Amino acid sequence: MSDRGAFRGAAAIVGVADEVSPTGMIDGSVRALEARMIKAALGDAGLSLADVDGVACNNSPGWAPSMELAEQLGISPRWTDSTQTGGSSFEIHVEHAASAIAHGLCDVAVAVYASTPRSDHKRGTGGWRSRQAVAATPVAEWELPYGLRMPMGAYALAASRHMARYGTTAEQLAAIAVSTREWATGNPRARLQDPISVDDVLASPMEATPLHKLDCCLVTDGAGAVVLASAERARHLARPPAYVLGAGTCHTHSMVSQMPDLCVTGGAVSGPQAFALAGISPAEVDVAQLYDSFTITVLLALEDLGFCEKGEGGGFVADGVLGPGGALPTNTSGGGLAYTHPGQFGIFLLVEAVRQLRGECGPRQVDGAEVAVAHGSGGVLSAMSTIVLGTEATL
Repeated sequence: MSDRGAFRGAAAIVGVADEVSPTGMIDGSVRALEARMIKAALGDAGLSLADVDGVACNNSPGWAPSMELAEQLGISPRWTDSTQTGGSSFEIHVEHAASAIAHGLCDVAVAVYASTPRSDHKRGTGGWRSRQAVAATPVAEWELPYGLRMPMGAYALAASRHMARYGTTAEQLAAIAVSTREWATGNPRARLQDPISVDDVLASPMEATPLHKLDCCLVTDGAGAVVLASAERARHLARPPAYVLGAGTCHTHSMVSQMPDLCVTGGAVSGPQAFALAGISPAEVDVAQLYDSFTITVLLALEDLGFCEKGEGGGFVADGVLGPGGALPTNTSGGGLAYTHPGQFGIFLLVEAVRQLRGECGPRQVDGAEVAVAHGSGGVLSAMSTIVLGTEATL
């Protein structure tokens, strides 16, 4: 992807859809939800299933998610992607699809995700990972026997290290949750809508020191989809396009015990690459959608993407810079902390970024939003992928 001119603005997100519930639970199977989201996102774009020749999906009980989904949809795509990196998969799908469209490998691509962990838990079939899934992994042999509670334990290690190295405080992490909840109070679809304070966060139960319950994401059902098309085609569709200006991906480890530096993620690579392809700096971003599995996830992303210097994230977020009226509106839907979090949140980052660029977000709309970033995090701070979107194909 070294040819910046061939990639930047060659493709656009032209349709989005998501489904959440005030109860956190949604009726229907995962496959039914995926099909519903694809239909809704295509309808949003003014397209139909007959237009689709590219499919991306990471979610399947079998071994070939995109193949199984395409078979169910009754299509034979000429571009396919089953990349699975957890919550960042969908930013990677957009990166891959935009590149494929730029090179003529497909015309219209869909990426979709659906999951029902809250319903699964109620049925007694849920859990962070099933015993069968964990049994043969290095995590089971080298981390879980030592009492590391997963997944929050991995993030607690990163938060503890950041505090020890840079003096970051629990109050500063809590400020991220407070700002995110401020956005959720303006989103009638958010799971949690009551405002909270720093004291509320610190008074919530400790999950894995130093992370409290309100530092941690929700567990809900949810689903979403995005549709991409060429820039030329996008100009003639139903909604204003969100052009893909830049993209970058980097994964640094699988197990958190192998993370090269607990205070530095792959975002330190993916962010600069995405901004370089887009031809912009972090200072030109109007709205940011940063994966918020935990408050520390956001703080590390802010530093690694260059919104502030390494080690200065705590002071950067302390005064509400991420909330309504702040200089860097972030996670404007309410994020994974308050909107929804069905196991993997990356698809919702993209949906909200597009809606902000279209001006469709009502009371939480960021005035004049022209450039948005969606930054996914997968695994345990393992795989980072950054997408830069804009209202114009060139900036």
